[in-house]
Amino acid sequence: MVTPPPVAGRPVLPLRPELAGVEPYGAPQLDVPVLLNVNENPYAPSARVVDTIAQAVRDAAAGLNRYPDRDFLGLRADLAAYLGTESGVALAPEQLWAANGSNEIMLHVLQAFGGPGRTAVSFAPTYSMYPEYARDTHTDWVVGRRADDFTIDPEHAREVVAREQPSVVLLASPNNPTGTALPAATVEAVCEAALAVRVPLADGGAAPAVVVVDEAYGEFRRAGTPSALELLDRYPNLAVTRTMSKAFALAGARVGYLAASREVVDALRVVRLPYHLSAVTQAVARAALAHSAELLAQVSELRERRDETVAWLRSLRHPDGRPLEVAESDANFVLFGAFEDRHAVWAALLERGVLIRETGPDGWLRVSIGTGDEMRAFRQALVEVAGL
Repeated sequence: MVTPPPVAGRPVLPLRPELAGVEPYGAPQLDVPVLLNVNENPYAPSARVVDTIAQAVRDAAAGLNRYPDRDFLGLRADLAAYLGTESGVALAPEQLWAANGSNEIMLHVLQAFGGPGRTAVSFAPTYSMYPEYARDTHTDWVVGRRADDFTIDPEHAREVVAREQPSVVLLASPNNPTGTALPAATVEAVCEAALAVRVPLADGGAAPAVVVVDEAYGEFRRAGTPSALELLDRYPNLAVTRTMSKAFALAGARVGYLAASREVVDALRVVRLPYHLSAVTQAVARAALAHSAELLAQVSELRERRDETVAWLRSLRHPDGRPLEVAESDANFVLFGAFEDRHAVWAALLERGVLIRETGPDGWLRVSIGTGDEMRAFRQALVEVAGL
């Protein structure tokens, strides 16, 4: 890549060559009436939850002259208790790790297990931040393919893992941007293939690959869809990430976490920055977890609205008679298409005050599930602009 000439009056900086010309990641942040582009929970915490969080922050503020608990076992115990209730999987606090969003968790994983001379593998289309984590840690990035329905063929996955010999495999389930959840058999196939990988170690030995199942949208999965948490006791090389941003309506707090063996967690503790999780963040997260039942009460409603949205979109036809394509979703969003000019559709929706996301394969768009009023506005606008 050719570095652009310097702009008069601006300094020339020794930027890493692979970062030259790269734009920062991020969806548009626009002030419009209907925001359905970043998969947020549309329901704010109740006054009761806000009061609990405010008191917890006030208590934490009294000790802000001291560094926070860098190992935060109290928060980790609360997270373990929550997952035990949510997924029926018993975990020790030492098997949990937390950070500033699951984004930082993923970065910790690649800092610990990736790096120069190592490879991370995933299957496209998938979350667009994954290659950025690889880039930032100098980890090679390789993607296999997903099928036309956005599922992963287990045999293809095994072949990619065997060929590339990665140190890390990243699987999003439900997948972003498609919403597709992975059956347990597919995760098991990848974990088995990863156990056969031989990643060279400094002492001359070798180790298997680490498999990370990203369940950022796990709480929105449909009944009968398993969580990879159920496989942790069988695969010591498996880790499962979650977030409090989506189902907990806590995107502004930036809390993500990981469940894995103690050995995996201890490796992440080596690469984390000192005191990376502030006392205020810990207090907010624990206060929210104390109200988990209330905060998650809207999840079933959002699931139902998602399924209604999928059914409605599938009832539509393009002007030429083609049915609209709609991906199966276990998340709080729906991917649909394909449009000859998706940007024109996106822009026309925005003109009507509805912001969704241009992402995924060419021609596809993604809509987050909002309130009933927001989804009615989306439906009306889409029919108007796309002639469906």
